[in-house]
Amino acid sequence: MEGHPMPNADRIIRLKTVLDQTGLTRSTLYRKIDEGTFPRQIRISTRGTGWRESEVKRWIADPMGYDADELDGLA
Repeated sequence: MEGHPMPNADRIIRLKTVLDQTGLTRSTLYRKIDEGTFPRQIRISTRGTGWRESEVKRWIADPMGYDADELDGLA
């Protein structure tokens, strides 16, 4: 199946996309990450980070009920 994307593959999105999708400011986003109320970014290179799109969508679906610490226990 070479050349075919995995149907359930999770995209990694960068900061600008996260800000566009959520409507948050950069400072609010990082505050929420520190509070555990927004998904943490993952390292994608030595100097680059991104977010799993599925986690950002989960936050968008229920921003008040999102708990990053609770989800960390599931991984």
